[in-house]
Amino acid sequence: MICRNVKTNLPNLLLDPESVPVEVRNHVEHCGECSKELAELQATMAALDMWEAPEPSPYFDSRMAALLREEQQAKPAGFIERMKARLLFGNVHMRPVTAGALALLLLIGGGTYAGFMGGHPAATASVSPAVRDLQSLDDNAQVFQQLTALDQDQDDDNAQQSNL
Repeated sequence: MICRNVKTNLPNLLLDPESVPVEVRNHVEHCGECSKELAELQATMAALDMWEAPEPSPYFDSRMAALLREEQQAKPAGFIERMKARLLFGNVHMRPVTAGALALLLLIGGGTYAGFMGGHPAATASVSPAVRDLQSLDDNAQVFQQLTALDQDQDDDNAQQSNL
């Protein structure tokens, strides 16, 4: 068996060995690494079983209630803090409006950013139509080859007519 598959069954092997397949138990017995990990897991569980949670102070509840009252009555320090407190703890009906406003702000900001980053084509000098036609012919090799073939056919026809 693969150790990785066995390691997922180690907690089950520790808590309920009968529910784990026999192949997994045999692998753990013969594989040193897996048996070591099972022993470490057993030691951890034993340490957790011995640990006792400390008892809370008898005044914990009264202190917590007093701190909570003070915090609720205290005014937030600045404008941002007051707005945050009002949105978080105050009027629940304002939350959708605030979410919509933030979404609109993000859309406008994102659109503006995209406009700036999209890049505007630089102003180009005006080019005459003849130059543009020559540039397109130069870029298109197939058209150039077809025109060359037409010129050769025309030269052949002219040569035949002059021989007659």
